[in-house]
Amino acid sequence: MTGDAIGRRADARASAESRSRAARLAFGFGSLLAVAAGATIAFGSPPLVYQYVPLALSVVVLGLPHGAVDHLVLPRVRGDPVTPRSLAFVGVLYLLLGSAYALVWVLAPVAAFILFILVTLVHWGQGDVYALLEFVGADHLETRASRLLALLVRGGLPMLVPLVAFPGQYAFVAETLIGVFDPGAATALDPLFEPTGRAAVMIGFGSLIALSLLRGGCRTSPGERWPWLVDAAETLGLVGYFATVPPILAIGLYFCCWHSLRHVLRTMLVDPVASAALERGAIRTAVSRFARDAAPLTLAALAVLVGIWLAVPRTPATVADIIAVYLVGIAVLTLPHVVVVTLLDREDGIWSP
Repeated sequence: MTGDAIGRRADARASAESRSRAARLAFGFGSLLAVAAGATIAFGSPPLVYQYVPLALSVVVLGLPHGAVDHLVLPRVRGDPVTPRSLAFVGVLYLLLGSAYALVWVLAPVAAFILFILVTLVHWGQGDVYALLEFVGADHLETRASRLLALLVRGGLPMLVPLVAFPGQYAFVAETLIGVFDPGAATALDPLFEPTGRAAVMIGFGSLIALSLLRGGCRTSPGERWPWLVDAAETLGLVGYFATVPPILAIGLYFCCWHSLRHVLRTMLVDPVASAALERGAIRTAVSRFARDAAPLTLAALAVLVGIWLAVPRTPATVADIIAVYLVGIAVLTLPHVVVVTLLDREDGIWSP
């Protein structure tokens, strides 16, 4: 199913104008990453404590709330009412998967960290594949194989490029997250940060990027290359961004201004009220609608974070430790969120082209 086909299927929920406004918002906020890269090149990296600011803000701005309407999106995309059964499904999903993953963090934090990277790679790749189809009309992603390749590339950019470009800071983040549960256990990942491990990642992932872009370019005709050019520009731009901006700051900005924003816009497009507000340019109304819908489960997510804070073996004593506990909480919540987004993708036919 091409981007145009997804757009036609969504007509009952979102007009072309509301989708166009959503796309402009996505690209507008995404351009902030280019500003951050330019500022880093011009003025250097800010002190570490300031690099944590976007991640800290993501607790209430876009980051944590972006998944807080999971209980509403599936009924809305299907055109069904929200029922106790639909709410119970999402609630049980979060309870079972979240609890199981939290236990993995306690018992095997190194494995939990690796799973966090892999799950985030898949999830952020999912988000970009949807955006390419819905906002760009990426007809060069006409097959399931091309979309899977795009998922691996787009999800791999924030997860793998910083490993190659900033191995010391990447290792620091791994040590702080794993160290919350087992100080010293992160040494098991040291081979990844050595020159040989980084070279393997660079060659392997670089080959995937080249294959994805070349495959897409070969499947477009000369007069229809605009979507592919947007895809290529975003991909190469993100390579430059994550190779330039230090990882903690880069991920925080990307999480809020790129991934979370695009998912929030997706949830607005399946909400008739928010979609209608976007159509008439009432952005504030659409945002207020989302904020109202997301508020209850955002508060519930904050309660989960407090529970994790109380459950960790040692009290977080530094900014890095506090953010590490937050990221563990994000990891626990991301796993069931990915299941919901996968079901949402299925409803939109993204993996049935």
